[in-house]
Amino acid sequence: VQLVESGGGLVQPGGSLRLSCAASGIIASRNAMYWYRQAPGKQREFVAALSRGGTTNVADSVKGRFTISRDNAENTVYLQMNNLKPEDTAVYYCNGFQGATAYWGQGTQVTVSS
Repeated sequence: VQLVESGGGLVQPGGSLRLSCAASGIIASRNAMYWYRQAPGKQREFVAALSRGGTTNVADSVKGRFTISRDNAENTVYLQMNNLKPEDTAVYYCNGFQGATAYWGQGTQVTVSS
């Protein structure tokens, strides 16, 4: 199983980014998939979840700004991030389970700064 994130970068406050998580060895549409983030000096925190059935859930801190989605044909999960704020600066990680085993990507850096 491999999860590969991409799409991070430097963006100004108010800007947008779309993160991608390309999955292999695991079928994203048959498993719940998640996005987490970890800011410097802080614990990793939940950002968004997408169930097998397509139900989404996002953290209160990003509600109304971030959207999680999935492209079944590409076996890829996305995190659309709009109206980014400096406090969104973090390494963003994709997470998925196969059975009871959790898998993580290597992370992609998102920096929100003017």
